[in-house]
Amino acid sequence: MTAAFTFPGQGSQAVGMGKALADAFPVAKAVFDEVDAALGEKLTATIWEGPAETLQLTENAQPALMAVSIATLRVLESEAGFSVGKAAFVAGHSLGEYSALAAAGSLTVSDTARLLRTRGLAMQKAVPVGAGAMAALLGLDYEAAVAVANEAAQGQVCQAANDNGGGQVVVSGDKAAVDRAVEIAKTKGAKRAMLLPVSAPFHCKLMQPAADAMAEALSGVTIKAPAAPLVSNVLASAITDPDEIRRRLIEQVTGTVRWRESVAYMAGQGVTRFFEIGAGKVLSGLVKRIADGAVGVSVGGPNDIAAAKDALAASA
Repeated sequence: MTAAFTFPGQGSQAVGMGKALADAFPVAKAVFDEVDAALGEKLTATIWEGPAETLQLTENAQPALMAVSIATLRVLESEAGFSVGKAAFVAGHSLGEYSALAAAGSLTVSDTARLLRTRGLAMQKAVPVGAGAMAALLGLDYEAAVAVANEAAQGQVCQAANDNGGGQVVVSGDKAAVDRAVEIAKTKGAKRAMLLPVSAPFHCKLMQPAADAMAEALSGVTIKAPAAPLVSNVLASAITDPDEIRRRLIEQVTGTVRWRESVAYMAGQGVTRFFEIGAGKVLSGLVKRIADGAVGVSVGGPNDIAAAKDALAASA
């Protein structure tokens, strides 16, 4: 099949996401019920009713986005008679990698919800609020952005966190070093360089305490071989071995999300349609910038299902 299934990361959340699907399709509602049961709380109420400030908390946003993605996928599977195992690859942006693994049956939805709650809490606690920062450098290629980060570090942590493609690179690290990176980038030809409204410096060495927490959490969870190969964030290539998946999930906490290379890898393997399953349309927009001729198909609500069914049929 010439299709890949991709799953969004943090920042795509919005109050009310997934509600229309759950109201219209019992298979979607069942996913939200399963996530609530796994966490022992009504996360669904926060997802659908807010407040936005509570949903945006990392420990809530991460399992919430996964719940919406899997609920959306279940509807698409039931309505289109489709199995994700027929996809060429699954992949996810940061936390979306966990959604991808749940989609491919590598992790159970309940285990994934608990892992993402642990991940969110651990990432928030790893660095005191205000000590770290992240910034988007727009208009620089990856190599130029890495050079900016290295120049800005000056003995502190500053590294490329997300290589999103289309001249979008995010750097992460100590607040002072990231501030320096913003100023340096402006002198190196960046179209824009700006601090991001995040609560912690994700995907850098400062997240090592969170990586340690995830190593412990993942050690107690069963991981199966995924029904479709996973394109790993830290490798930008496909893996299926459960032990390697576990190892790469731990590395992902402090490592770069190599999204540009991941999409290019899948396109190079013959993928022409990238289905973005869940909230938002960020990944579909990036696909068009990375892979010439590739089509991004966003599937996040009831109105998207019919078009996605047609696109799936064309990808068979």
